[in-house]
Amino acid sequence: MYYIFKNTLFYIKYKIMIISYEKIIEILSEKNIFITGVFHVGAHDCEEMDFYNFLNLSKNDVVWVEALDFKVAQARSRGFPNVYNAVITDKDDEDIVFNITNNIQSSSVLELALHSVNYPSIVYTDHKNLKTVTVDSFFIRNNLNSSKYNFWNFDIQGAELLALKGAINSLKDVKVLYLEVNVQELYKDCALIDQIDDFLLSHNFKRVLTVMTDCGWGDALYIIDE
Repeated sequence: MYYIFKNTLFYIKYKIMIISYEKIIEILSEKNIFITGVFHVGAHDCEEMDFYNFLNLSKNDVVWVEALDFKVAQARSRGFPNVYNAVITDKDDEDIVFNITNNIQSSSVLELALHSVNYPSIVYTDHKNLKTVTVDSFFIRNNLNSSKYNFWNFDIQGAELLALKGAINSLKDVKVLYLEVNVQELYKDCALIDQIDDFLLSHNFKRVLTVMTDCGWGDALYIIDE
């Protein structure tokens, strides 16, 4: 099911979850899913902590991953204890160019495509040479128990499927996935929602709710189909 929001500039400016907190909690309740922890890739300003509080989680129950080191430092200075600097993809230790935009939120391992048409004011201001890591290796290298984090939220600008492909082992413990999704190629070679659906279906996840903007992107909620 698709819901269309016309004011997409609001969402891209504030980078908030566009599926309502209440609807997510309603679905979790219906499915009798209890959230024990959150793994959030694409931390930015950790804006979603308000929602995680609704899930009765504390800051200690959330692991945040952010590609830009200065955003990590900002989050730590505001009292977030578990914020890690890493670029998550489907490969370990690959040298990549990370593309940084003037609004920061649209920065990605992928290059802008239709995004530049839909949001012409958002442009590159910098590029950084960084190394990648997979989700599975991230948990191992940081001595984190992946089984605690059964709610994943990935907001990494078209690279969500890459991250999932590097998470085959850790994904076995996950109950809920909240992903940014695309129906247009906003980023060059980004996965479209049908590709993500197919991959997750092979791992027993079903998309249960989708909220789209009118600019080719949105958010989707996937639940393990047990």
